[in-house]
Amino acid sequence: MKTENFSKRIQNEFKKAAARSNIAAALIAKLLTYDRSLEFDVLFKKSDGSAQTVKGYRVQHNNILGPYKGGLRYHPDVSMDEMKALSFLMTLKNAVIGVPFGGGKGGMAIDPKTLNEQELEELTRSFTRQLASYIGPEKDIPAPDVNTNSKIMAWIVDEYGKITGKQTSTVVTGKPIELGGSEGRLEATGYGGTYALLAILKLLKKKPENFTVAIQGFGNVGQYAAELLQQNGFKIVAISDSKGGIYVPEGISDIRALMKYKAEKGNLFDKRITGREIALEAILTLPVDIIIPAALEDVIHGSNARDIRADIILEMANSPMTHEADKILAGKGVMIIPDILANAGGVAVSYFEWHQNTRNEQWTKEEVFSKLKKKMELAANDVYQIHREKKVPLREAAYMLALERIQAKWLKK
Repeated sequence: MKTENFSKRIQNEFKKAAARSNIAAALIAKLLTYDRSLEFDVLFKKSDGSAQTVKGYRVQHNNILGPYKGGLRYHPDVSMDEMKALSFLMTLKNAVIGVPFGGGKGGMAIDPKTLNEQELEELTRSFTRQLASYIGPEKDIPAPDVNTNSKIMAWIVDEYGKITGKQTSTVVTGKPIELGGSEGRLEATGYGGTYALLAILKLLKKKPENFTVAIQGFGNVGQYAAELLQQNGFKIVAISDSKGGIYVPEGISDIRALMKYKAEKGNLFDKRITGREIALEAILTLPVDIIIPAALEDVIHGSNARDIRADIILEMANSPMTHEADKILAGKGVMIIPDILANAGGVAVSYFEWHQNTRNEQWTKEEVFSKLKKKMELAANDVYQIHREKKVPLREAAYMLALERIQAKWLKK
């Protein structure tokens, strides 16, 4: 995080929620520490015969609820501070949606787009050799995250088996279907956020067809959120990706067609869509009812928060707004559906995958979506109830719910 210390921000939000809750001081102290923070020098061979070393990380925050769980990301900005903050968030996120996992996060500080496939595999296998003694189906279960995917998870499964002599696909989630991956994993985060939004609108007695939506980020999360939002009657008027944005005030008529165009052409600028191009940040300040930051951290900050006109923000990215922006928007009465609820669909289906693997089951996509919808609705209802009873923002309510659930398990140990 460039704008402020990420770990400090998350811990400050945690402390604020803890102060309002009847949580044991010993548990608060435990959650403000990390069980294990690992840093590696990961050496791998390049195609030209040379070698390169990159920094690799794995942070295991807390396992009161169960095995550590969290993604692996490959990105130049990966750092220990970021991994600590995200592992902390994973502990809370798992608690909010009621899955029996603790929080973990890891990654490597490299741009994978600079590597060919052979180099990427070499790098992943080298990283797995460093991680092997710290991960496992009942210990710590990585998953895809930024710039990682099912193919990378398959390499980890294979290398882990070679190192440990234990051929088990349950060491990671987000695998290819043929290796024990779950149906619905691709859509999980986008669909999960949409289910949470629909649940809260139902509590507010408001109908989807009365809302216009702008989505910043049209990768995997933004695309599937857009698809399900449109199916449920929302009018999507603006979408952006890293190359620019489009604004169609009357609504984009066919999201699936735009998804197909993006997959084929690599951008959003389909000439069949009558609209206008807009700058990346401009999408956040359009006259819409709901904005969905679904890409980067800290895109909503002190300099643009006052210009936001939406009444609801659905945080599909991890930590898409700074603490200053959060305060400004709360002062304006904007409802913020926080990341630890809104983007928890991914880890929910990761849990479903792990559950299927441990019981040798394979659920249909319809079963996965039905279970995901139920889990997200229950979590959204529980967060909203605390929000109403305690008169706190949804973010604080989500933290309070997480703390209650962690303490309940902690007291039983």
